[in-house]
Amino acid sequence: MQKYWNDELYAQIEEKVKVNMPKFKDRDYVITDKKYNDLIRRVTEKYYTAPAGIDINDKKCSTPLIENSQLVDDYSKVFEAAINECSENGGGRVIVPAGVYYTGAIRLRSNVNLHIEKDGIIKFIRNKTNEFYPLVNTWWEGAECYNFSPFIYAYEENNIAITGEGTIDGQADYFNWMPWKYGRFGQESQKKVRSMLFKWVEENIPVENRVLDDSISTLRPSFVGPTKCKNILIEGIRVINSPMWEIHPVLSENILVRALHIQTHYNNNDGIDPEFCKDVIIEDCIIDTGDDCIAIKSGRNNDGRRIGRPSENIIIRNNIFKDGHGGITLGSEISGSVKNVFAENNLFDSPNLDYPFRIKTNSVRGGVIENVYLRNCTVNKARLAVVHATMNYEEGDSGNFTPVIRNIFIAGFRTSDENNIEARYGFFFDAYERAPIQNVYLKDCEFNGVQEPVIMKNVHNIKFKNVRINDKIIK
Repeated sequence: MQKYWNDELYAQIEEKVKVNMPKFKDRDYVITDKKYNDLIRRVTEKYYTAPAGIDINDKKCSTPLIENSQLVDDYSKVFEAAINECSENGGGRVIVPAGVYYTGAIRLRSNVNLHIEKDGIIKFIRNKTNEFYPLVNTWWEGAECYNFSPFIYAYEENNIAITGEGTIDGQADYFNWMPWKYGRFGQESQKKVRSMLFKWVEENIPVENRVLDDSISTLRPSFVGPTKCKNILIEGIRVINSPMWEIHPVLSENILVRALHIQTHYNNNDGIDPEFCKDVIIEDCIIDTGDDCIAIKSGRNNDGRRIGRPSENIIIRNNIFKDGHGGITLGSEISGSVKNVFAENNLFDSPNLDYPFRIKTNSVRGGVIENVYLRNCTVNKARLAVVHATMNYEEGDSGNFTPVIRNIFIAGFRTSDENNIEARYGFFFDAYERAPIQNVYLKDCEFNGVQEPVIMKNVHNIKFKNVRINDKIIK
């Protein structure tokens, strides 16, 4: 009988993450300590609101927004000083007590735990400038560049954490940061700069020359973006109003994301997107987003192939996907490949869910997607397909990098008690004739409310065992 779960590898991932979780010295640096008072700056925050009658859903609306300003206490220099002092003294906690604190980008250093206490709120200033969000080496939709810093950033650091019961608030909304997506309300569109960045990728322009400063950039930064880091803990906090992807570790390893409450419903608001990451556990989170809840990535096109590092050894368990269009997705920025993904005991509870589980690639992206295990998950809704794997995403078969999809194991995936998920498809597999999806094993699955149970195009070695759709056995 085919093995539906790799217990040995699963245990190895658990142990690796556990052993490498950061431990911090019992030393606190409180941002309200009087020694930091002289570092608080009074600054003007600029932000936008809408005139009466604007339709927030009109992507072509050109009505100008109203520019507003307010004076706020900027704690940027306080966070910098406290974090640097903590790190230089061997580590500990930087404490954010109850209250509201405005800041620009926060840069974490090794051996520092940014701990946000209950009723502590960090608000990120809405001025879209390099004064508040300096140029850093970062990744944007799978492409490496120098762009606005993620709101919380670290680069080549070890043993870092963001913990507590408090909130980080990106203050993004339909009128601040988001208009760049479509160029709405008389603001610039990201289209031109996005196309330029992707052209640089295709032309293999050196990364140090891919500089997008605030005079030209319309690319919204991610919220939490540790890059090239090891031993990362993100636990307990509430994440709201992100301008882009919320939790986006890149080229990092030994990561535990636990018990987050992510709530943000704007454009490209993916919840948790590990990219080129190894040994990751995502557990006990409530993810309530406007895009994919969890999306595993490994670079776009030439940049993914240049790095040549898969996202691998990832456990996703005991999460509630409260809202979002995709539950767990692999891709589409997947050129560096993805392997060894385990998902269990997750509840897909979004009323807007298109795909609980999805693989998306094409022959422009390429990449190898292999060894994916799902078990004991429940789905309430899936408007398009419960399980969806395609090689014809976006550009389709128009490139020279044929993708590989193989070894997909799904067991115990079931409809919720409501018993009608209203899906168009149950299982949808779409591959090229020259590169069929290989080795798909499905057992003990049951879905009701599906229009077309199974769509298969170029799949080799697919096996069903005790799989029911609309009370009919699938063979």
